[in-house]
Amino acid sequence: MTSTDTVFTGSIPALYDRYLGPLLFEPYARETAARLADLKAGALLETAAGTGIVTSMLAERLPAAVDIVATDLNQAMLDFAGAKPGLARVRLRQADALALPFEDGIFDAVVCQFGAMFFPDRVQGYREAHRVLRPGGRAAIAIWDSLAHNPMTRCVVDAMAARFPADPPRFLARTPHGHFDQKVIRAELAEAGFDRVAIDVVTLPSRAPSHRDPAIGLCQGTPMRGEIEARAPQGLAAATDAAAEALAREYGEGPIEAPMQALLIAAGK
Repeated sequence: MTSTDTVFTGSIPALYDRYLGPLLFEPYARETAARLADLKAGALLETAAGTGIVTSMLAERLPAAVDIVATDLNQAMLDFAGAKPGLARVRLRQADALALPFEDGIFDAVVCQFGAMFFPDRVQGYREAHRVLRPGGRAAIAIWDSLAHNPMTRCVVDAMAARFPADPPRFLARTPHGHFDQKVIRAELAEAGFDRVAIDVVTLPSRAPSHRDPAIGLCQGTPMRGEIEARAPQGLAAATDAAAEALAREYGEGPIEAPMQALLIAAGK
């Protein structure tokens, strides 16, 4: 991971939420919320909450007796989340998942959907989640599987490699889709103190109303935008067009669909 991999500023939060939310994150957010539906009271912490996609599902699904706290390193993402309807019950707080500003053992569950891959030190991030959990508490963590199992994203990565062959943008392969080794995940969680680790490989459909939506979302709504602009300062629109053309060749120009795959992890304290 590079220092730019965690930069979600400017127009990125809005584009991320609009284009990548329905495409990639909402289906797994529903799945995660369903897996926590038996939590009837207590407190839940979400780390790396982003624009509040999982947060919204949790707020809708969990009873009012569950206190929900959502954190993210990026204030811009939290500001966007804070403007969403339905999150009035949620306490939003800027926080580093590697140094959580909470006392030991005060949460019944910790949720982190597609955020752990961004941690500079994943073991420390898991260790902090373990620390703030009560005995018997649980962590629900989602991590993307490899690009081999996420063909729509891979199509865009390949298009960028063709456009910048001398120095391909590698953010998507390096960070979101770069930490899927289940043996490594289990070892890191064990080192952080977790036991009873279960990993489910979950494949869901990824749908978009147009071939341009994934192109805009991935090229302009993620830190890959900075990689593209570093290589071609005036080339973001052309790179987005190249990604859209590649998706149209693969899936057509109307509504498109492809499988996507992630690892949904349950770990107990």
